Parts: sequence; C-alpha cells; structure tokens
Amino acid sequence: MSDYKETLLAARIYLREHGIADADVDAWYLLAYVFGLNRVDFFLQQSNTVEEDKAAIFMELVRKRASHIPLQYITGTQEFMGLEFSVSEDVLIPRQDTEILVEEVLKVCKHKTVLDMCTGSGCIITSLAKLGNLEKAVGVDISEKALHLAKQNAMKHDVKVQFIQSDLFLNVEGEYDIIVSNPPYIPTNEINQLMPEVKDYEPVLALDGSYDGLFFYCNIVASLKGYLKENGLVFFEIGHNQGMDVKELLQSAGYYDIRIIQDLSGLDRVIYGKKR
Repeated sequence: MSDYKETLLAARIYLREHGIADADVDAWYLLAYVFGLNRVDFFLQQSNTVEEDKAAIFMELVRKRASHIPLQYITGTQEFMGLEFSVSEDVLIPRQDTEILVEEVLKVCKHKTVLDMCTGSGCIITSLAKLGNLEKAVGVDISEKALHLAKQNAMKHDVKVQFIQSDLFLNVEGEYDIIVSNPPYIPTNEINQLMPEVKDYEPVLALDGSYDGLFFYCNIVASLKGYLKENGLVFFEIGHNQGMDVKELLQSAGYYDIRIIQDLSGLDRVIYGKKR
C-alpha cells in the first residue's frame, strides 16, 4: 500500500513518461479531485496510506490523462472568470485568453442587451450575466448538446440567460446593444497540427473556421446589420494573425472605432467595432 506522497509521485512520473507537458500540475489536480484534498490536507496527510478503491480510480484517471484526454474533460470542470463551469467533449474548453474578450465587454455592457454567438459552454454569456448587470442575455449555438450544458452552467450561477439553437442568426429575432462571439477560427488544414488534447478530443465543430479561418467572421459580419442596434458594438475573439483581416471585414461593412486588443503574450486576441 502507498501513501499520498508516493501515489502523487508515481502519477507524476507516469504522466511525464507519456509526454504530458504539465505532468506535475495535472497529477496534483487529479489527486485533489479523487481524494477531495487541498494543499494543506495533502501536507498534513501525505504519509497516510491511501484508500485502495480510490487509488484505483485515481490511477485510471491518470491513465486517461496519459492518453492526452484533456484534464478538464476528465474532471468535468474548468474555471473561467473566477467561476466554475461544467465542460464535456461537446464543447470547447474555456480558455484564459477568452477572459480578455469578456473583460472588454464588461467595460461597456451594464444595463445592455447582449447576444453571444457560438456560445458553446455558455462561459462568455454566463460570465457577462453574472458580472455585468445586463438587461438581457442570449446565447446562440447550433449544437443541441452544447446548449444543454450551457443551460446547466447558467443555472449553476443563478443567472437568467435565454439560449437559442440556431445556425448563426437563422432563428434569432430582435436587435441587441452588443453582439459578442468566439467563433471557430482555426483554418481547416491547421487542425491536424494542434496538440493531441485539442485535435483529438475537442469538438471540430467548435474549431474549424474553414480553409482560411475566416468563414464565421465573414458570415456574422454580413448578418449583423439586422441584429445590432445603431451605435451597437460587436466583439470577436480572433486568432493571433487574423486581426487585420477581421478589421478589414468590419471596415468594409461600415463599422468604425475599431480596436484590436492583445493578450498577455502581446498577440492579437480581441477586436471590436461600432455600428454607424
């Protein structure tokens, strides 16, 4: 029988041997998840013998992580904007970069109507509804399974969000002060170059932006006229090399006061503009 310290060390070594980049961190998160430990508990109990049945469950999850199944799909959760969101293989895992998009919208969304196109897990619109004091919050996605999870996340955080199943704006009615979107933007031929955790497990529907990665930006911008109020704002998350392309799309459609925001690595991450 092993103690907690030995069990954690064995998991770290196993994950390292299988090429998991964050092996030590992931081993700890899985240990905490299975045994219900925090850091203080661990240091106080690290010499205690682990429960045999839980040890077996822990090592099974470690083997899953070693096969490059994302940690978040194993534990079923991901933190975003300080809130815990449920995730599954039906939705893209919320990322820290996307928090920049939410932070920019939070600056201007108080008492506004906001629509989140391609909502996925609902992390964007739920965070805005929780933190932004919105007049109305709507999330739109083509995936029924994604919307089912998004509704659970909104309920978890006790916010009122209307969810609509729709192929972009097909089933959407009315006009909004703000439309925000983190659409699929990876060019099709680049998906196979992504890390295994992404290309093998995250939904292609939430990744594939067609041959140049711009398919959804083009279609959303082309449809905005009927759904965004005068002087309304549109916000997009973008790929690191898509800023000028999306800016040209917005300019061609008559938008102004266009700004590109960089992430913490200095890469283009968010763009927004105002409707004339």
